[in-house]
Amino acid sequence: MKAFARGLAALMVGACALAGGAAAQDKASLDTDRDKASYMVGLDVGRSIGPAGPDLDLAAFERAVANAFAGKDPLIAEDRVQPLAQALMVRIAARNGQPPADGKLPEIDREQVGYLVGADVGRQLSPLKHELELSVLMQGLRTSLSGGTPLLATEEANAVRRAFGEKVQAEMQARHEADARRNAEAGQAFLARHRTEKGVFTTPSGLQYMVLRQGNGQRPRATDTVRVNYHGTLLDGTVFDSSYERGQPVEFGLDQVIPGWTEGLGLMPVGAKYRFWIPSQLAYGEKGTPGGPIGPNATLVFDVELLAIPSR
Repeated sequence: MKAFARGLAALMVGACALAGGAAAQDKASLDTDRDKASYMVGLDVGRSIGPAGPDLDLAAFERAVANAFAGKDPLIAEDRVQPLAQALMVRIAARNGQPPADGKLPEIDREQVGYLVGADVGRQLSPLKHELELSVLMQGLRTSLSGGTPLLATEEANAVRRAFGEKVQAEMQARHEADARRNAEAGQAFLARHRTEKGVFTTPSGLQYMVLRQGNGQRPRATDTVRVNYHGTLLDGTVFDSSYERGQPVEFGLDQVIPGWTEGLGLMPVGAKYRFWIPSQLAYGEKGTPGGPIGPNATLVFDVELLAIPSR
C-alpha cells in the first residue's frame, strides 16, 4: 500500500484533531486557505493513487480515511490486506501492459480496495488532519482521478503546497520543542526522586538500575553480541517495544544500541534480569524516534533479561 502514497511524503509533517465531515456538494470556488490546502492535498493524493483508480470505490475510500482520522481500526480485515493488495497490483500491471503470466486477471471487490487504499492514505494524512477539510480533499481527489479541470491552476497549487508545507513545518517544530521541554523536565524530576528509592543504583553517567534477578555468568563487553528478552516503556507506562510480547528473544551487538543499553548490559552477568531507567541523553536524546513512539528528551524504562552472549 505504501507505493500508492509515495507522493505524500513531503506533506507528512504533524498535527492533531479530526477534520470536518463531508460537504453535501462540491465547492464552486476555494475561498479559504484551509479549502485551498485541502484541495491541493486531494490533487496530490489523486495523482498518487491514480493507478488504482479504476478499481477503487471512492465512497469506501472516504469512509476509510475518515475512520483513520478518528483513530479507529481499519475497515478492512487484516487477513484480506495482503491478498487484495497483490491482486490489485496484478490488475495495475495489466493496465500498464504487463498481463499476468496465466492470462487470468484476478477479481477484486472495489469497496474493499477503497478500504485498503483509504486506510493507508488516512494513516499517512492523520498527522495533518486538523489542517484538512475531508470533503474538499475528496473533491480535489475526484478531479484528479477523473482528469477534470482543477479549481487551482498549477502555479497556484504549487504556491499553496509551499505555504502549507512551511506552515505545518513551523507547527511541528513548535510542538517538538514544547514536547522536548516537557519530557526533559519530567525525566529530570523523576530521576532525582527515584535515585533515593531502595534498591536503585545510579551510575556516574546518570543511568539508574535495579537488580530483579542476579545471574552468575559472564558479563558482556561493549563489542559483544548478546541475546536478550526485554520490555520497554515510557515513564507513563506506555509500552513502545517488547520482545516478550513478540514471543521471541533478540540478538544484537552492544555497539549498535543506545548508550544506556551498552552501559547497562555491561553490568549484567548472563542469567540476570535488571530494570533500567535511562535518561534521555543515554537514549534517543532531543530527536526521539521520528514519528513516535518515543518523544524528544524522553526517559525510558526497560526490563532486560540477559540470556546469552553468542559471540563468546
